[in-house]
Amino acid sequence: MALDEHHYSLTVRWTGNLGSGTSSYREYSRDHDVEIPGLPVLKGSADPTFHGDRSRYNPEQLLLTALAQCHMLSFLHVAVRHGVVVQSYEDHATGTMRLNRDGSGQFESVTLRPQVTVAEPVPADLAEEMHRQANAVCFIARSVNFPVMHAPVTTAAGSKPPA
Repeated sequence: MALDEHHYSLTVRWTGNLGSGTSSYREYSRDHDVEIPGLPVLKGSADPTFHGDRSRYNPEQLLLTALAQCHMLSFLHVAVRHGVVVQSYEDHATGTMRLNRDGSGQFESVTLRPQVTVAEPVPADLAEEMHRQANAVCFIARSVNFPVMHAPVTTAAGSKPPA
């Protein structure tokens, strides 16, 4: 395998046959398992709006999760390159998906709201630039066809976040 090429694999196994398969829209469960070797099974379903089980993860949540995780990991990398010591990072991400009349749909946007605590004060323009750079190198953000916006808050350890 080339160093610039990475492959990922997993198994998605539908566990929702309630006895009559997909004989009608309401006769089957959307439950499924995501199996990745060496990791716990991820229990998935559809969003409750689409007859899913709210106690399981749905694909829309996992897409939002992937974007937030990727941005965080990319931001931490960018911080090291800039000599900025990050002490904590927490993101409260949101996404908007729109349904179309034909039953299809798509995400229209995602907004990441990282709250970052750094060891020493960082100029606001540098903090914003670091998020732009993180977005530019985030594999997942580069792969989606909708805007991924950022509303970060950066504070230095021991100071109060802006009101």
